[in-house]
Amino acid sequence: MKQTQDERLAYLTAYLWNEAHGDNPIVDEGRSKWELYRGLQNVRPPKPIDDAFIQVQDAYLSELNQKHVTYIEDLEPELNQNIYLWQGDITTLAVDGIVNAANSKFLGCMQANHNCIDNIIHTKAGVQLRLACDEIIKKQGKKEGVGKAKITSAYNLPSQYVIHTVGPQVQRKPVSQMNKDLLAKSYRSCLKLADENGLKHLAFCCISTGVFGFPQEEATKIAIETTLNYLNETNSPIKVIFNVFKDKDFQLYKEALSQHE
Repeated sequence: MKQTQDERLAYLTAYLWNEAHGDNPIVDEGRSKWELYRGLQNVRPPKPIDDAFIQVQDAYLSELNQKHVTYIEDLEPELNQNIYLWQGDITTLAVDGIVNAANSKFLGCMQANHNCIDNIIHTKAGVQLRLACDEIIKKQGKKEGVGKAKITSAYNLPSQYVIHTVGPQVQRKPVSQMNKDLLAKSYRSCLKLADENGLKHLAFCCISTGVFGFPQEEATKIAIETTLNYLNETNSPIKVIFNVFKDKDFQLYKEALSQHE
């Protein structure tokens, strides 16, 4: 008999709790079932997991992620036929690729229920994403460098791929030219990797503007100018979506894009 979403969530939570805490009773501390599951998944290290868990998790997340999906066909070009601006949750975009603002450890945010994009992408993709990223790091034998990019499957997300990049961290202002160049490198690395893998569209998050502290206005200009320069230089046909979540970022992108019309 087909499990309900509540039954799947209960199974997944119990599995992760028992894995971490043994047979001790589950303590929810007032958290919702989703928060409890998500937090347990967030802190789980990259290690093998039973196929039975993966089967239930994939069924749960694939159904969850099909709610409120936005397709590229639903969007209107902002600047030309290749540039879009969209405000919303990047994990609901059904496009070829989305960009994740990763950290140098490359394993996803391991703080339970943290609201950074790295956390929510890993949460909704499933445990396989952390395992894939761990394999990349182990293979290269070192942390991921700033400005570089790697590609993985998106697993249970409506997108096909996730491109992970580590943007620069800004400790002091004004922003150094080195950090400006590194941010531009992140955008260019993602675009190049997307083209190399035949992606037709790529959605960028606002790289480095969260906990990494890059000023939003400067980051917006770098994102747009780097992308437009890349498209002009390479004649790439890729469609680029600048995805924002906050109203402030939407206005910054709207104003900056209008200067290129």
